[in-house]
Amino acid sequence: MSKPADVDSYLALFDGEARARLDRLRAAITRIAPDAVESIAYDMPAYKLNGKPLVYFAGYAKHVGVYATPSAQAAFASELAEYKQGKGSVQFPLNREMPWDLLERMIRFNVDELSG
Repeated sequence: MSKPADVDSYLALFDGEARARLDRLRAAITRIAPDAVESIAYDMPAYKLNGKPLVYFAGYAKHVGVYATPSAQAAFASELAEYKQGKGSVQFPLNREMPWDLLERMIRFNVDELSG
């Protein structure tokens, strides 16, 4: 399988619930950070603001991975405690509701951090 050249090509690899969540996440990022530059990095959708990483995301068979900054993850640690995490990453299972409000607050946190 060839690597996707852009975010539209990446999203076309998914369907169903995963695709719906990825589309909604993309829309939230572009709404909250309209000046962010969209690209593919590390084989996933990536957004940079002022030349610095804002947020990345990826679809998987059983979850959506969101790769925010470690500082955003630390700032929202108590709300993220119920999700599987790695350094700078959080897994949101497809069989549970996505915490859209939390995700939007994390994106805004990153925008504020990169704009300050």
